[in-house]
Amino acid sequence: MTKKDFDWAVKTATKKKKLDCSCAEFMTIEEGLCVQIMHIGPFDDEPTTVAIMDKFLKENGYENDINDKRRHHEIYISDARKVAPEKMKTVIRYPIKKVK
Repeated sequence: MTKKDFDWAVKTATKKKKLDCSCAEFMTIEEGLCVQIMHIGPFDDEPTTVAIMDKFLKENGYENDINDKRRHHEIYISDARKVAPEKMKTVIRYPIKKVK
């Protein structure tokens, strides 16, 4: 996404959806090496999906690298106001590092 795209989205959401986007900010994040998984289902079931991701990391010689500088991200694909909980889609992304 470019800054131009971001500015358009903020303007459109503010005008058409009457949303307060004053806290939204455009930033570039250098995430480094990551692993991600698509979670399908309610947010309360995410730990099961994360366990699958953790197992994958361990089997492939990596480990979670969440710390003060590298944080996990969740990308909400579905709109929780419009989609049934069992059909919600969320990308879960964790920073990782090779096990020494």
